[in-house]
Amino acid sequence: MNAAARSAPAPYHHFTKAEWSALRDGQPMTLSAADIERLRTLSDPISLEEAEEVYLPLTRLLSYYVEAIQGLHRVSTRFLDKPDQKVPFIIGVAGSVAVGKSTTARILQALLQRWPASPQVDLVTTDGFLYSNAELTRRGIMERKGFPESYDRGRFVQFLADIKSGKANVTVPVYSHLVYDVVEGSEIAIDRPDILIVEGLNILQPGELPKTGRPILFASDFIDFSVYIDAETEDLEAWFIERFFRLRDTAFRDPNSFFRRFAEMDDAEAGEFARMVWRTINLPNLLDNVLPTRGRADLILKKGKDHLIEDVQLRRV
Repeated sequence: MNAAARSAPAPYHHFTKAEWSALRDGQPMTLSAADIERLRTLSDPISLEEAEEVYLPLTRLLSYYVEAIQGLHRVSTRFLDKPDQKVPFIIGVAGSVAVGKSTTARILQALLQRWPASPQVDLVTTDGFLYSNAELTRRGIMERKGFPESYDRGRFVQFLADIKSGKANVTVPVYSHLVYDVVEGSEIAIDRPDILIVEGLNILQPGELPKTGRPILFASDFIDFSVYIDAETEDLEAWFIERFFRLRDTAFRDPNSFFRRFAEMDDAEAGEFARMVWRTINLPNLLDNVLPTRGRADLILKKGKDHLIEDVQLRRV
């Protein structure tokens, strides 16, 4: 290693779980074991203890970030001599398929809602911004569902811009995992929350900058604090296959499920199919599009084989 490399500043502070947990600094736990059981996803074995050690310090940190961003906004409106209005604080949660993004987002939402001020905390996933299956088929990219080009990125950026501008009742398309498609004509309204959590694969992706230097907005420009859930690729593959087997025995058996035909697979066939999906779709998307955004996150939570957080990295301010 040359001298320049040795002296390069590290972009992140590193913490063991014990070191990170100590930063909780007496923050009270407001969730019960039953709450954690209800909030966790099918294949994520998070416990109440894990939530206390990892997410309580994070919510304490977020309280400082929210206070700082609100203070900056007040200064800006005072300078511009404009009426002060509430500007939602946006948290992004990114990471691979099967890494546990949904669990993280739900637990954060539940903890933040129980702050003393009782803020309104809404949660949106980027699934609703996927093009419909019909449109993906028309574009010839149905097999690349989940890749950046399968999303209506323009609509997603406009949604975030509307949220940040304080617009009321901003609509989000509804996505059904049961039918594996956007539900035509179905939307939910997000009405000026105090905090918005956005969860998705590619929310930190910057995209290409125009050579003309013309200003352009990316989704990540609207995110005030971002969390990337990280894990080794071989662990992610194992978790994806485990989740596929659990879904085969539960949700896939619903007669209305898009995946109903997979419910009758035997173990060998199901395992072979799940590995094929991981290696031909999810892994390439992870390596080419999702993983490269990890270094843009404010906080990286690294999981071990047991799905538990082992290492925490916080970006230096």
